[in-house]
Amino acid sequence: MDRPMIVVNFKTYATASGGEAETLLAAMEAHADGAATMVAVASAFDLAILAQQATGVEVWSQHLDPVGLGGYTGWLEPQTALHRGAKGSIINHAEHKVELDHVRTLLDMLPEGFPVCACAADVEEAKALAKLNPTYIAVEPPELIGGDISVTTADPSIVSDTVAAVKAVNPNVRVLCGAGVKSGKDVAKALELGAEGVLLASGVTKATDVHAVLSDLVASL
Repeated sequence: MDRPMIVVNFKTYATASGGEAETLLAAMEAHADGAATMVAVASAFDLAILAQQATGVEVWSQHLDPVGLGGYTGWLEPQTALHRGAKGSIINHAEHKVELDHVRTLLDMLPEGFPVCACAADVEEAKALAKLNPTYIAVEPPELIGGDISVTTADPSIVSDTVAAVKAVNPNVRVLCGAGVKSGKDVAKALELGAEGVLLASGVTKATDVHAVLSDLVASL
């Protein structure tokens, strides 16, 4: 099995944008020691410069649109994202929901092997997304996103149930979990419940001591 995933969504937090995004990436690089696959999910404005600086961390886009080069003002066009160094993308995050057709068409446009993590709010959405064959599905109950209680504590069954449901539909899809994840204990519990990694944001981006948090996240791997 591939290494566990630690996916950090920079969102548009002040502590993870512009120059602060570069600082955060450097901190992640310091802890990308091989125990986990580290991913920085960057703003479109920061993606290119972070991709140039990254060595041990994969830099992904926060969103992509199923459009080509042309008259698509304000849309995030995949070909340019790849050209600027995107090594993957998330899609359908709770803060940027899209229709299933958006995901389906996007996946058809992307080159083989380009990883996409489709986010799901619950088991049923995860099952629907699994039929489209993304690389990953991350289950994130929206009411727990940004909170102080990890999904692995507040609702562990949604993690194990999502794993079972997704694997039943498409055993090739890897399942991550997110919402409230902040510690190595949360990561260990996620793996125990059958997930193959975590997707988190504020637990890292808003941390007082980022290095301590990143060290803890990989400590049990």
